[in-house]
Amino acid sequence: MKGTLDVIQAPIAAEMEEFERKFRASMQTKVLLLDKIMGYIIKRKGKQLRPMFVFFTAKISGGDPLPEATFRGAALIELLHTATLVHDDVVDESNYRRGFFSINALWKNKIAVLVGDYLLSRGLQLALEHDDFDLLKIVNNAVRELSEGELLQIEKARRLDITEDVYFDIIRQKTASLIASCCAVGAASAGADKETIERARLFGEKVGMAFQIKDDLFDFGTDEIGKPVGIDIKEKKMTLPLIYSLQQADWLTKRRVIFNVKNNDGRKDRVQAVIEFVKKTGGLEYAVQVMERYRDEALTILRTFPDSPSRVSLEQLINYTIEREK
Repeated sequence: MKGTLDVIQAPIAAEMEEFERKFRASMQTKVLLLDKIMGYIIKRKGKQLRPMFVFFTAKISGGDPLPEATFRGAALIELLHTATLVHDDVVDESNYRRGFFSINALWKNKIAVLVGDYLLSRGLQLALEHDDFDLLKIVNNAVRELSEGELLQIEKARRLDITEDVYFDIIRQKTASLIASCCAVGAASAGADKETIERARLFGEKVGMAFQIKDDLFDFGTDEIGKPVGIDIKEKKMTLPLIYSLQQADWLTKRRVIFNVKNNDGRKDRVQAVIEFVKKTGGLEYAVQVMERYRDEALTILRTFPDSPSRVSLEQLINYTIEREK
């Protein structure tokens, strides 16, 4: 079952609007330059999947109507996550994010780093003002995991010796930990017990794993969707389709493919050779199977929660994340 984002969002449409208002208000500041940048950040928001996961999970965990803590939890995640993205763009020397100029491209690195710091402190302040220590603990854990996952990936990219287990560790930390924390925050903010919070967290982790594998598959696509094709290969990132295909290859082929990844220097022919190798050796089919397994595990956990419009929407949201075209 799959729906458009508007249809999926219907049970929480009013709450999302309210969140927009509250989040915008929480970003206001007396420093003119900072206020201008905050306005820019709000304007270029994406699909808002993170607050959706927070609100839906809060509702299926007994938070209906949503308590104020749920709105704060969603804002806390958005603030800390946005901070990591702003810092990421500086580290990656990236000039674009989601088709918009990045903060560092418009206002230079020094300002971007300070803006990231401001967003982090704003998130901490929001949680501390209301004694939301349980929510802060969940989100802080996710930010720590994000950093560790990123550093693990950088370390492994130098040697290109990533096994499937290491790859799963990296994406669990880099991507899944954030969606897991959205779901745990949703349940915790609704006053759920420890067992329910852990169930919600695990559900989010499975969705996050499927989400990242879907992202990896885009790298081998034929259309310019979401991101340019072959960008992971250019950046020497070992993703699941490539790892699987290398496992199937003989020593000589493996050596040739790794040489092309290591020394591609952005050359289209070398990148294309790697893509063709993965397609021919079943890497894409294997990754799709693993992605669908994670999706099914997420759905199994979700169905342990009581049936409701929010649970139906969450089901559709999972299918949306793995069937999306960008």
